[in-house]
Amino acid sequence: MSKKSDLKKAIKASEEEIESLEKKRLRSQSSLLSNMLAGSEPNESDKEYYKVYTQLIDLERENLRKLREELESL
Repeated sequence: MSKKSDLKKAIKASEEEIESLEKKRLRSQSSLLSNMLAGSEPNESDKEYYKVYTQLIDLERENLRKLREELESL
């Protein structure tokens, strides 16, 4: 029972982390889009932030998938 409870807490934390990372990525995405619409070259740091946050989100989603699979197998 404790293992199941721990997994549920880890899943909730993972979901919250994904939400937080997506909000951060959205800021850099907005900046990139704004520059593109203005016809100017996007800032390199905005590009890099977007790439980094996207990679972190992908990693956290993979972690979340594994946690859910482990919970289902109990």
